[in-house]
Amino acid sequence: MSGARRKFWGWGLEGQGLSETEADALRARVAAQYGVAELGQVSVPRVEEIELRRPRLEAPGTLAAICTTDPYERLVHSYGKSFPDSVRIFRREVPNPPDVVAYPESEEEVAAVLDWVDSVGAAAIPFGGGSSVCGGVEPAVGSDYSGSVSIDMAKLNAVLEVDHDSRAARIQAGAFGPHLEAQLKPHGYTLRHFPQSFEHSTLGGWIATRSGGHFATLYTHIDDFVESTRMVTPQGIMESRRLPGSGAGPSPDRMVIGSEGILGVITEAWVRVQDRPTFRASQAVRFDSLPKGALAVRALAQAGLYPSNCRLIDGAEAAGAGAVDDDGALLVLGFESGDHPVDAWMSRALELASDFGGSYQEAVSGEESHREGAVGSWRDAFIRGPFFREVLVPAGVLSDTFETAITWDRFDSFHAEIKEEMARVLEEVSGRPGRVTCRFTHAYPDGPAPYFTFQALGNFDGALDQWRQIKAASNDLVVRLGGTVTHHHAVGRDHRPGYDKQRPELFARALAAAKHSIDPGGIMNPGVLIDPVGKTVGVTGAMAEK
Repeated sequence: MSGARRKFWGWGLEGQGLSETEADALRARVAAQYGVAELGQVSVPRVEEIELRRPRLEAPGTLAAICTTDPYERLVHSYGKSFPDSVRIFRREVPNPPDVVAYPESEEEVAAVLDWVDSVGAAAIPFGGGSSVCGGVEPAVGSDYSGSVSIDMAKLNAVLEVDHDSRAARIQAGAFGPHLEAQLKPHGYTLRHFPQSFEHSTLGGWIATRSGGHFATLYTHIDDFVESTRMVTPQGIMESRRLPGSGAGPSPDRMVIGSEGILGVITEAWVRVQDRPTFRASQAVRFDSLPKGALAVRALAQAGLYPSNCRLIDGAEAAGAGAVDDDGALLVLGFESGDHPVDAWMSRALELASDFGGSYQEAVSGEESHREGAVGSWRDAFIRGPFFREVLVPAGVLSDTFETAITWDRFDSFHAEIKEEMARVLEEVSGRPGRVTCRFTHAYPDGPAPYFTFQALGNFDGALDQWRQIKAASNDLVVRLGGTVTHHHAVGRDHRPGYDKQRPELFARALAAAKHSIDPGGIMNPGVLIDPVGKTVGVTGAMAEK
């Protein structure tokens, strides 16, 4: 990370975000969209404006040097970066700050922090970059705990070892995306896992949340890059064996990947790295409609071409990003390799797109091709998208996303019903028509991962309650229609109601038993995924507050 501090009230670092000119233009555009004269504004909160509960815990002398109760640090670790997090921080409302923030510098210090937390009956919240958009790091742990300690892994951030023969690297969990890549670059390697939060998230966070990344096909999740994991639990260290593959029973890595901090603190992992790409080709393909584009994406996903980028965006969303100016759909298509030219793969992909009515100009090749034209316009808008919330939330605009996955045979009806039902919910909740758009973030041979964005004009005072109604409806809808409550954003606290319905009951009991074996005191991130045995935490955080 650079020397700039993380914002406790918004995305990224202090000094990053939209310029005043850009913010004014965004407010004017959204006001015109809803037919109002202007949108409201709320000033950015300052540390001294927020009254925090006094710390209920005091670190023992042996840990005092790595622990802090500084108000700024407690605020940074109070929320992630979701819509309700943003609403509450702009309201200066922080009901559940961590009592202490710990910055361990070694695995031994992580274990010592967990021993202390367990001994005082508190809760431990593992913290990477704090970029969670589903309530995954909020210390809303309920009344069964004496307090909460946020364990920030930022000081465990090194690439420890590189195995050139196996093309793998051992990396500490607190490494942020840019710092991780900078350490791999001298070796000629890249992990090439680029979630939207890449700059502000860590390897450990990616593993804990089963993060989805840059590759739209084949290597879609961090799972595909993990070779082995090492985690400190309340019962000791759990480390899996380095293997390219194994058929020896259920994989221990699979228990760690996606565990969201309920079992322990991930401290390091061996990950499969790649040669840095030197050949690229990108293309924007236009379709008359998203359903027509979906047919092409299905053909691409089933052809074994494995494009690195294969994102289908409906016209309304693509136009908002300045990538198209019509009501059709845009397919952002790309190939890359560190070994060979990719023109033949692109040529075949465009033939398939043409079979389903896709139109395009000549493909753009070269190392910077993904930054040019409509492809580049979409990329830039995608990366800067999280900064829009800092302007829209104080204006009372209800703008958020939900993402899922569904098999191809059910996609058409799934997409149509979600668009229709969520449009109805938005109008019912906000009192005026809203907007629901869709894009594919990833594509598999058996189905896409649709990502829905909704927007409506609410009001700042009622925004949290309005959001809860919309979020509850979307959670219920995607699960009821056969999709997953989350494809890559994780469960956290916001998706917990849908996850409770989605998972098989026998699996829930098995997961609870596994957690109890590893974490008998139930101290690890209670409220996420599943309740600890003997404690009723239930749904906490933004979804539960009244």
